[in-house]
Amino acid sequence: MDFGFTEEQQMVQDMARRFAEEEIAPYVDEDEKNHFYRREILSKMGELGLLGWSIPEEYGGNGMGWLEAVTALYEIAKVHTSWRLSISGNCWGPAMTINQYGTDAQKEQFIPGLVGGETVGSFAITEANSGSDVGSMKTFATDKGDHWVLNGSKMWISGGHSSDIGLVYAATKEGGGSKGLSCFIVDYNNTKGVERIPILEKVGMWPAPTSEIVFDNAEIPKDALLGEQDKGFQMCMWMLNNTRMGCATGAAALSAAALEGAVNYANERTQFGQPIGKFQMIQSQIAEMKLEDEAAKYLVYRAAWLKENGLPSQQATSIAKLSGCNAAVHAANLAMKIYGSYGYSTEYPCGRWLRDSKQFETLEGTSNIHMGIVAGIELGYQPNR
Repeated sequence: MDFGFTEEQQMVQDMARRFAEEEIAPYVDEDEKNHFYRREILSKMGELGLLGWSIPEEYGGNGMGWLEAVTALYEIAKVHTSWRLSISGNCWGPAMTINQYGTDAQKEQFIPGLVGGETVGSFAITEANSGSDVGSMKTFATDKGDHWVLNGSKMWISGGHSSDIGLVYAATKEGGGSKGLSCFIVDYNNTKGVERIPILEKVGMWPAPTSEIVFDNAEIPKDALLGEQDKGFQMCMWMLNNTRMGCATGAAALSAAALEGAVNYANERTQFGQPIGKFQMIQSQIAEMKLEDEAAKYLVYRAAWLKENGLPSQQATSIAKLSGCNAAVHAANLAMKIYGSYGYSTEYPCGRWLRDSKQFETLEGTSNIHMGIVAGIELGYQPNR
């Protein structure tokens, strides 16, 4: 495994960094304050190819894979972690899953818009009473012969009310549990019986839309079914093993942002006639942050390398997510301490780092779930896909 960047990967990193600095950074404070989602940023990401990772070029993919993808996403999430969700919501979620399981017609209809940024995508799994236990979901799709009817509700859906299309996982067999789930491509803009309710009261990720979605006798076409009926659980787990790379990368990037901020502040702030970075306790905290940050970053690269080479990556992905999550939360907490009273001020980013870091402990599998995946594979109780 070579951790050195190729010339092409270095170009991708530079391009993503410039994009984040020029197109995202100027609006971070304003969008945080107003809880505002800028759709035009997603469109620009699509124009630059930042949504087309691991997608065939015939459908608009950029011809590059996982290593380039996490390199680019890292730079974007380091500036504002809310925008890492766009790559999962468009590329690693719907586009990749449709490419893996869809018909030629579905691929041609949906993938180009998702990777080009003209279409906003999402995926809906979680319900009010169904989180980690995916097989217990109650949203049900009834086969009416020439169409399907969806009833139920989804909760905490990233991009739910801003998306044009979404993958919706629903039960299609009474009492089937994980063996009776299916996946559907829902055109939200042209489907009656769908209500999308923004969730505005949340701790962080303010510019990233989060929603409840209610389906009340929502009729969707027969060809909205993605893949085989009642095989949705396997599809869902396959998809999550991809989208969780976004969580792992975003967490590692947030850790890096907090570390960089703490280092800069420790060199600028003076007490007792010297920068506070000269004090041993501050150095100890910086060292802790650096150790965890480096580990998180390289575990992301390792998981991406395994995926790039078609090797089993489920355990590596969960390890990367856990490591990144722990590093982000710890780094954000230590950064606030190093900034002192200023860390508690909204004029500085410490509060945003801390708020945003906590979502990694629950999003796309709680830390407990990922601990179970890592241990279960290590003990030989489940395969490493």
